[in-house]
Amino acid sequence: MKKRPILAICYDFDKTLSPDDMQAQGYIQSIDYEVSEFWKESNELAKNNDMDQNLAYMYMMASNARGKLLFTKDTLYEQGSNVKLFPGVKTWFDRINEYGKNKGVCVEHYIISSGLKEMIEGTEVADKFKKIYASSFYFDKDGVAVWPAQVVNYTNKTQFLFRIEKGVLDINDQGVNSYFQPNQYRVPFRNMIYIGDSDTDIPCMKLVNVNGGHSIGVYNSKTKDKSKVFRMLEENRIKYYEPADYKKGSELEKLVQMIIDRTASNELLEEVHFNCISEKNEETKQQSEETIQKTKLINNLEDSMSFANTHDIIEQLSEYKNWTDEQKNRLVTIALENNQVTYILKDRDVKSFYKSICQNLDSDESSEIIEILNSKK
Repeated sequence: MKKRPILAICYDFDKTLSPDDMQAQGYIQSIDYEVSEFWKESNELAKNNDMDQNLAYMYMMASNARGKLLFTKDTLYEQGSNVKLFPGVKTWFDRINEYGKNKGVCVEHYIISSGLKEMIEGTEVADKFKKIYASSFYFDKDGVAVWPAQVVNYTNKTQFLFRIEKGVLDINDQGVNSYFQPNQYRVPFRNMIYIGDSDTDIPCMKLVNVNGGHSIGVYNSKTKDKSKVFRMLEENRIKYYEPADYKKGSELEKLVQMIIDRTASNELLEEVHFNCISEKNEETKQQSEETIQKTKLINNLEDSMSFANTHDIIEQLSEYKNWTDEQKNRLVTIALENNQVTYILKDRDVKSFYKSICQNLDSDESSEIIEILNSKK
């Protein structure tokens, strides 16, 4: 059976699928912090210690839990279950999958977030994602967080796009650095959508954009603040923007459906393209390097548009002595059909080359060339 093309939709989480930071929807309050004060202190910790901001907030979450609650995987799962989602998110994934299926496109969903993996896994849509890439903790045998296991910041987010592209999803699999032929990518960038809301998404958005994919900026439809998406559009970070409204029939759904439609038709063209490459490779794989170079020079001669270029090509062709009748006939035809060659046939270098080509070649065209070369005019 012919494989269906895969379209990967990659999402940030906070303020993309959820209206607020996941930590601010219960956890920060549970350790007796005001949300603004927590982030202020976390950012100061990072600044004063040349520390990654994500490592700073993870340290703050763990250290300030002491004496207040057990900082365990179960605690983070439970906190994740309280995270609110934008309208329509709960049914979004099944609807988009079904639309893609009907169009012959397999849709996959991925999270690439600086938030916490354990909290995202506690949300009611966690099972909709093929892979969740997010910051996470290492937990001891009792399930207590003791050390950061993975930190995802705005620059290293891009590595996960390359993993998705190549189908090397395990973060410890060094196969992501292997060379892939263009037709070997599991999900080429042209078949990716990145949906995000802020500066932390810009590297991913830019990477997807410049490689033919689709980046979508979303904004909160309640506040209607479009300042970020306007700036990202102006700076060519995104191609489109829509409200973070995932309900059936929303503008965002219509946009993603159009991208699915385009993917379905575009992949038919890509298949023709790669079939052409495959056929070319198959037919030329037995050719020697000399034959390949001769063919290249003959093609260049056919396309030559100046006398100087023609003389240069003839000089390179003259270095070869053994020609097949097929190659000779092509050269003779070019001499009669390309005016840039015809007009200088009697120049010393061109004349010498074509005399050797026409020797022992029995055709009307070669006879015509000999007649031209021997004429006194």
